[in-house]
Amino acid sequence: MHFQLRAAFMAGALAATSQPVLAEPITLDEAIRRASKAAPLLQAGDAAIAAAKAGARQAAVRPNPSLAVEGENLVGTGSYDALRQSEVSVTYSQPFERGGKRAARIAFAQRDLGVAEASARIARLDLAAAVQRAYIDVQIADFVARISEKRVETETQMQREALRRVRGYKDPLFVETRAAARVAQARLAGVEALARLANARNRLASFWTGSGADLQLADGFSLTSASAVTIASADQSLRDAEIVRARAAVVVEQSRATQDYTFSGGARYLRGTDDVALLAGVTIPLGRFDRNQGNIEKAQAERQRIEFLAEADRLERLRRLASLRGDAEAARTRADAIMADVYPRTVRALDQVREGYNRGGFNFRDVQDAADAIIAVQEQWLDAMTRFRDAQTEIDRLTGRFDAAAPVETIP
Repeated sequence: MHFQLRAAFMAGALAATSQPVLAEPITLDEAIRRASKAAPLLQAGDAAIAAAKAGARQAAVRPNPSLAVEGENLVGTGSYDALRQSEVSVTYSQPFERGGKRAARIAFAQRDLGVAEASARIARLDLAAAVQRAYIDVQIADFVARISEKRVETETQMQREALRRVRGYKDPLFVETRAAARVAQARLAGVEALARLANARNRLASFWTGSGADLQLADGFSLTSASAVTIASADQSLRDAEIVRARAAVVVEQSRATQDYTFSGGARYLRGTDDVALLAGVTIPLGRFDRNQGNIEKAQAERQRIEFLAEADRLERLRRLASLRGDAEAARTRADAIMADVYPRTVRALDQVREGYNRGGFNFRDVQDAADAIIAVQEQWLDAMTRFRDAQTEIDRLTGRFDAAAPVETIP
């Protein structure tokens, strides 16, 4: 029997304690959509993309020209007095970029945009994983709250049975006291379970600044392991974008090794003869000492570092996914077996012991032990579910379950 059916069966036994219908149930996909719409982190990613686009536009801008006005022989002595021999030059200069500087600058800015877009995609996946974990926490907390209320009901029935035997002088007085203490413990556990449920609902709703008081989930438990066996393309896309940007940075540094020319032209007015002469010139840096070699080698080393890190990250994600799939399967199998086999047996054992206790065949200690066995089994199930939650949410993150992009590599 699929776990969802068994969970439904168990929940049916707790119908008397079921929660009232509140707001419209919310699915996991809807929770992620709401969180994505309200997340400041994703808005920051959008701003980063906008900044990268602005940087790409700026990278395409050519160097500004300059206009120089220069006066000579303006004031002096003798024949140079009072501007009589002055010369005024007006020169227009335009730097000319060489070595592919502009194209390299544009390419680097475009690669920077690619990194910003890939980073925003990663942020969306990380947010989805956090919301998924919070969603499962609500499912678990709700189930535990139902079980806790069922425990109160069972302990109360046991207390009535113990009280009947004590008043019939079949059991000592301390049995009644012990039964009352167990009821108090069960109620305290129920209060704690409800508090954890409220906290889990509030945490989930906080992703879209909503209220957890009227939060109701539409999705039930499902211990079906993820079928995806590939790592998502999102993480690799970011690494690839960083590598491409690093390569573009190398080209930028290489282009800076070529010196730029500055061409100029203008006119000179000679007041002494009232003539105008044309001017033309070119500035050519010699580049004798600085060929930008150190920066080129630095950029090349940085590119290699990023490439090695990308490969190491890819291999680690593959290993991690393989390990997590094993952990998730082990936890799923344990939780499934507990609910399918162990839990029904412990419940049946308690019924049998209570029946024998009412006939005088067992003492209250035996009833306690049988009830404690159910509690222990429930705690084992909760531990298995928690481990399954941790593994499955990370698996879904690594495989890009909530990413529209296709996976890039299959586990060997």
